[in-house]
Order: sequence, then structure tokens, then C-alpha cells
Amino acid sequence: MITIKNIGIKIQLLLIATLMCSISLNAQSYWDKVNKRESTLGIENGYEDYKTKNFTLKLVNASQTVAGLYASGEQFDFTPGERIAIRDKDSLYHLGDINLTLKKGQNSWQLYSSAYQRKAVSPLNVSGTTLAASDMSNTFPDHMPVNVKRYYQEEDGDLVLRFVITNTSAENVEIGALGVPMIFNNILEGKSLDQAHADNVFFDPYIGLDAGYLEVKHLNGKGKALLVIPEKNMPFEAYRPLLDDPTPRSIVFEGFHEWMSMSKSYAENQWKGVQQWNTPTSMVLEPGEVKEFALKFTLADDLRSISERLSDHKMAVGVGIPGYVLPMDVKGSLFVKSHSAIESISVTPKGALTITEDKRLKNGYTKYNVTANQWGRARIAIVYQDGKQQSIHYKLIKSEQDIVKDMGDFLTTEQWFDKEDDLFNRAPSVISYDYQTKRQQTQDSRAWIAGLSDEGGAGSWLAAMMKQYVQPDQSQVDKLSSFVHETIWGGLQYDSGKNKFGVKKSMFYYEPDSLPKGTYNDSINYNTWAAWDHKHANDPGRSYNYPHVTAAYWVGYRLARFYDNLIDKQSWDWYLKQSYHTAMAMTELAPYYAQFGQMEGTIFLKLLKDLKREGMDTMATTLEAAMKKRADHWKSLNYPFGSEMPWDSTGQEEVYMWSDYFGYDQKADVTLNAILAYMPTMPHWAYNGNARRYWDFLYGGKLSRIERQIHHYGSALNAIPVLKAYQNSPDDLYLLRIGYGGRLGGIANITQDGFAPAAFHSFPSTLEIDYLSGDYGSGFFGYAVNSAAYLAHSPTFGWLAFGGNITKEGRKVEMVLKTASKNQVFISGEQLLVTLDAGSIHSVEYDTKKHRVKLYLNPGNEFTSHAYLRANKEVKLDFKKEKGSYEIPLGKDKTEIVIAL
Repeated sequence: MITIKNIGIKIQLLLIATLMCSISLNAQSYWDKVNKRESTLGIENGYEDYKTKNFTLKLVNASQTVAGLYASGEQFDFTPGERIAIRDKDSLYHLGDINLTLKKGQNSWQLYSSAYQRKAVSPLNVSGTTLAASDMSNTFPDHMPVNVKRYYQEEDGDLVLRFVITNTSAENVEIGALGVPMIFNNILEGKSLDQAHADNVFFDPYIGLDAGYLEVKHLNGKGKALLVIPEKNMPFEAYRPLLDDPTPRSIVFEGFHEWMSMSKSYAENQWKGVQQWNTPTSMVLEPGEVKEFALKFTLADDLRSISERLSDHKMAVGVGIPGYVLPMDVKGSLFVKSHSAIESISVTPKGALTITEDKRLKNGYTKYNVTANQWGRARIAIVYQDGKQQSIHYKLIKSEQDIVKDMGDFLTTEQWFDKEDDLFNRAPSVISYDYQTKRQQTQDSRAWIAGLSDEGGAGSWLAAMMKQYVQPDQSQVDKLSSFVHETIWGGLQYDSGKNKFGVKKSMFYYEPDSLPKGTYNDSINYNTWAAWDHKHANDPGRSYNYPHVTAAYWVGYRLARFYDNLIDKQSWDWYLKQSYHTAMAMTELAPYYAQFGQMEGTIFLKLLKDLKREGMDTMATTLEAAMKKRADHWKSLNYPFGSEMPWDSTGQEEVYMWSDYFGYDQKADVTLNAILAYMPTMPHWAYNGNARRYWDFLYGGKLSRIERQIHHYGSALNAIPVLKAYQNSPDDLYLLRIGYGGRLGGIANITQDGFAPAAFHSFPSTLEIDYLSGDYGSGFFGYAVNSAAYLAHSPTFGWLAFGGNITKEGRKVEMVLKTASKNQVFISGEQLLVTLDAGSIHSVEYDTKKHRVKLYLNPGNEFTSHAYLRANKEVKLDFKKEKGSYEIPLGKDKTEIVIAL
């Protein structure tokens, strides 16, 4: 998927050797493990097409599994039908399969799958709305104590997949697990970016019982979205990865999952001791008893109409504000719309949060007030009078201010590395950390983890630096200042001549022959490509390392420029120039990777704006020209967010921000739509605003596997463009909900004592944080620069606060800010963004009739004698204005600022 052109042989070989080898190995594995198997699906016996008003369904005649699923009149196949000639073997799942775990009496659980030993099913006669049907007995073992019949049916133009299960034994049979594999075309292997965005889909689960659904979206974010919803006895209880499917999971294939309506047998065995999203259940069938289980397939016109389409199918819909990661000092809201009245609401763990009814809106929604009482996961269970149930999943956290403080303390104490005789010259620094062993990660087979560079090694110190941007602390600034001047400059970074400030791939390296015996831990396997020697560790050619260092200097600039005596090793302009030279070095020393959007690439735009404000015109012009050259390249591409990986979710951030800045609106829209395809909003803290990422546990985690990561750094990074898009279009609440979900996702996984992990594991066998700090810091960068609180109005829900608590009296609306920094507020009705470079905002009052905004600034302190206020549009205040900011003296009491618009 990566096009190599106009680069030297050395870089080509490096790219292929270190980054693309996994693709070729996985492709070879695919052929070795899959293609050599006997074909058993029966595709040689042909296919049959069936049409409804909304769909075209293509079935394999022999197996009656799905070979294609298309929106009516369209050629786009939601399933991997293009690979059916390869995937026609035993154990490769297809839509239409079913997995069952059964037991009789006190016997052990037995797993039965329609995919394990393929044989032709027995077709059944059909009539009426039934399109096709079969008795599936042939494809199951003879001793299975139940019979399974499968029906494809039409209902109001939609499709229903129905399984009828009959207990054919003389004893009770308990169904301990029932899963339907969700096989859609997310296999990216062998595709270019253009091909992948034309052919492939991503899908996201709302594991919400009878209100649960799966949304299947085109990679380009356009077109109709396929929704899988419960039809009968199919609550979305669990979402199991199909690890037994031999299609190799890799950076080009996340893997398949199955929709589970029952999961008790797994909870007792494979997932034992793990707190599941929902209470695992089972069902007992008496001899001769028959039970139906059905899913429905329907279409939404686009991503924004998903909730409306669910409501059309009489499904309960929930909308949480500001989302489902809920700080303890925030008064959240939950809007619920259902066709059946609510019978009861309960909370697990009991008392974890408080939910009370507020009012019923005329549009069918009922508003509930939600507040967090204790830290951790919580589940709201709603039972409706028609017997259906809904679960809404929250993560309850400390206040943003407290959780960021705790993180800063942990990073600069438990992770503070000051071993003066370190052979790799990494002291002083904030180094990677293993939360399971409670030890600093000073060695790792992946050189970068222990080497303070790349995302997996720079993550912790980057988070510590960005924490000072959000919440400066004198003692932490002192430590980090020594890190910048003693470890980054002249260590991790060096001047290669003519102000080309190269950044190494790693300060740690594996070269046992050149270092004293006993330097390296014998228990670590260093026989991997990732155990770089000194030469490779010093390579400055990976552009992704440069934004971290640029950001470190940029934070130093802001601390020196806007605060009193907080940082004094160098003047503010020294830090700003260092930041500039680092940014330029990326384009000069790492030109190949610099053609891609960088994670944290937003830092270059912020740097450019600060250079312009400070009157450093020559530097600003040079930097802007270099960035425009990159943006012009992206403008020439259909999908301009490639990376070192075949598909990625990190380049979009910078590509959008520069496209928006340079006025490349069409390319900005393409990028935003792609983000929305992999960043959903749904009533589940783990998936709401969670940007897709599924391979970085290999490079930055302790538990190393291909797995959908919950709020890896992609969530908060992708929130940057989504929230910028909302500021451009403040009537689009959908963007605000997704962006804010990603922003709070950036701090959702921080532990009670302040450890910031790489991400949270989604596999139901784990459902816990990863124990390595890894590449967390890139995500905290996204959280930090997305520090705004939002005062928004929705025609559906009224006045809403994201990042604060709201009260309304007459024509005046007030929001008390609850973000960690309290340095930004956006008023949607005026499209006004107010930013403080120093100082903090206690609250904002908006007069909806006079269009007047009042800010109440918090008192100053020993480091903050003045606030520096600027806005995204022209405002006039009675204060001195310099370099685009108003300088506002702060006293011992709150300072009132009136902004007339």
C-alpha cells in the first residue's frame, strides 16, 4: 500500500526490512496455512442471488453461507466475498455461521461450530418472506444434542438471519454460549490506500444487550452504513474475537469477532475471573423445546443517521453528555428515547453512580442526571416494560484536574530516572514503566521502549512535558528542564551541522561486544530486528520522533514566555528556536517519512502560529513553506493519510489540520470522513470516540498481540481534527460528541495512583489496562491541546456543557469549567474560541439575547501575575494588547472580563 518513489536505495531497503517484512511474512503465512487446505465450502456448486427492497444477498449453494451482501442497486460488498476462493476451507468463518457451547447435566461444556467441518447443508422448502433455508445438521457432529435450522428472510425490505434450535435429546441441554460470526470485509492485505477505501469496511460494536448493535462502515466514511441489530433472543451480550479463524491477524487484518447473545461458558473458563461488560448468561432447553434466535440487517443513509434508523426499528437509543467517561465533579446527562416505557433502572456496582430523572422532552427523549460517586467501570441497566434490556457503560474517573495532577506526580517520581552512571546517558529523564512489576523499564528487546525515543519510549516524558502545558508545577518543571537540557539536547538530539537538529531512534541499544559484561539482562530475548545496535539507534531518519522533541521545546517556550520565573535555564526565544530547528530537521533529515502525516503533527501548526505572533518572520515563512510542500503533496492524493504502516489512523490528524489551514477544504473533508469511519459514538465508554488501533501492543505494550485497543493514543489525537471540524461547523453535535469522547478517552485509562498505560485490552479474556506505559504520551498530547470546554446548544437536547457544569436562568447561560487546564472555552452560538496562554477561567456567562460573553478568571499566583487572552475572532478589551494577546492583571479575587460581540 506504500508507494516508494524518488528515494534512495538505502531508505527503500530500510523501509522494506524493518516495516514491511511483517506484511510479506503474513501473506506467506496466509498462503501456507489457508490456501493449501482442502476446499470444503462447496463454491464449485455455484451461488444464488436474492433481492429485497434494500439488499442483494448472495449465498453459496452448498453451505448457504453469505458470499456477498450489497445495498440494493450498488456494487459494494460488505463481506469479504472477493476472497471467497481463498477462504473456502474449514474453520474460516462466513456470515451465516453459528457457534454453540452446550452441555447436558453435569457434563463439561462442548463447543460446536458450523465452520469447523464443512459439509453441504440440506436445503428446506421456502415460501412467503423466506428467501432461503437449510437444515445445518450435516455440518455439525452427529452427537450434537440439538438441531439447527437457518433461515434468510425479508422483513420490510431488510434481511433477517434466523436460527431455530431444537433440543433433540432426552435431557435438558444448557446453551452456555451462542455466537454469530460477524464476517465483513476488513481484510486490508494486498490493498493500496485507494483500493482499501473503495473496497473495505470497519465495524464497531455497541455491546448493549437488546439495544446493542454493530455498525459497519465504508473506510471512506461515505455511503450507507450497515447495521446489525437484535431481532429475537439476540441481546448483544459479548463480543468475542474469533482467534480460531486461521486468517492471519496482522497490521493489515484486525481479525473477526462474533456477536454473542450468551457467554456463560466462556466466563466460567476462558474468561474466568474477568469482569465482563455484561452479566454472562445461559439458557436451558428442555427435551423437544424449540427456540428462535434472529438478527436483522438494515441500512442507515449515513453515519449521522444511525440513531434515527435504530429508533425506526423501535430500539432504545441513549445519548450521554459529555460522554461515558465521567469525571466525578461533572454533572452528566443521559438522554434516553424508547418505544416502551422504562420499568426499572439499576447501577452496577451498586452506588457507583447516581442517576435521576430530570425531565421529559417533547421529542420523545427523557433526560436523566448522572453523577459519578467512585472510580472505576460502571454499568447502567435499563429494563423496559416490553421485557427488553439495555446496558450503558461508563468509566468513572477523578476530576480532570486531579487525574492530571496524579499522572504528573507519578511520571516525575515513580518514572523519574536519575541513575548518573547509566551507560546509555538517559539520566535524568522520565523513562518507561512496568506497572505490573512496579519497575522502570530500563531494558527491553524493543530498543525504543527503554531508549526514550519513538512513541513507545518517548511516551512517558512527552506526557510529563505536556502535563506542564495543562497544569504547570514548579518542582516538575525543574526536573523536566534538566531533562531537556541534559538528556534531550546533546543526547537524544544532536546538531548534525547547520542547525540540523537530528533526533535518534533510541538512546538504548544492544551491542554487547562494545559494553561491559553484564550490561544486558540475560532473561530478555535480544535476537529480534527491534534490538537495534548503536548505529541503527542513532539513525535520525524516522520523522515520527521529531514531533515529540518539537513539543518539548514548545512547552518550554510557553512556560518561559507566559509565566513568571517558572523556567529560567534559557530565554523563551531559545526554546522557540529549538522547536523550529527540530521541526525543520524533520523535513531535511527524515524526508521519506516526513511525506506522511505525523502523530502530534498539530505541534508544527501551533509552532508556526507562535513564530508569527512573535514576529519571527523568516522562520515562520520557511516553516510554512516546508509544511505547504507537504500539504500540496497530500492534496494530490485521493486518500492522503498513509504512513509507515499499510493503513493507519494517525496521519489523519496532521493532514486535516494543515489542509484546513491552507484552505484545502475538499481534502480536509475526505480526511474527516475517514476519521468518522473508524471513530464512532455509542453508549459505551470503551468505543465512544475510540479511534481504531489494533497493532501497537506489538510495539509499545506488555501483552503483545493484534487486538482492538481501547483508547490508545489515536483517540485523543484524532479528537484534534474532529473538534476543529466542530468549531468550523458548530451545529454538528455529532462531531462534538465524537471528539469529546476521544478527548476524555485520552485520560480514561489512567489508574487511581496516576500511572498512564499504553491502552486498555478489549479481548474479553482481559478487559484491563496494559501494564506498560508505552506510547501513551502521544494521546496525552491530544488531550492537552484539546483543552477547551464547550458551551453548546442542540435543537434536540437544549443547552449542553462539555468540560463543565451548566446552569440557565432566563436568557443567561453559565458554565463553570471543569477541565484540567481551564484555559479555553468555545461558545458554539457565537463560534467563539477564547484561549488563555496563562491564567485560568473559572466560569463563562453567555447572554443569548445580547450576544455578550462574560469570563470570570481565577486569581493569580506566584507564577501567574497576568492572564494572556486571545480569541479566534476580533474582540476588543480594555487591556494592553501585545503579540495578538491581551495582557490582563490578575488579583486575589476573580477578574471579570466582558466580551461584546
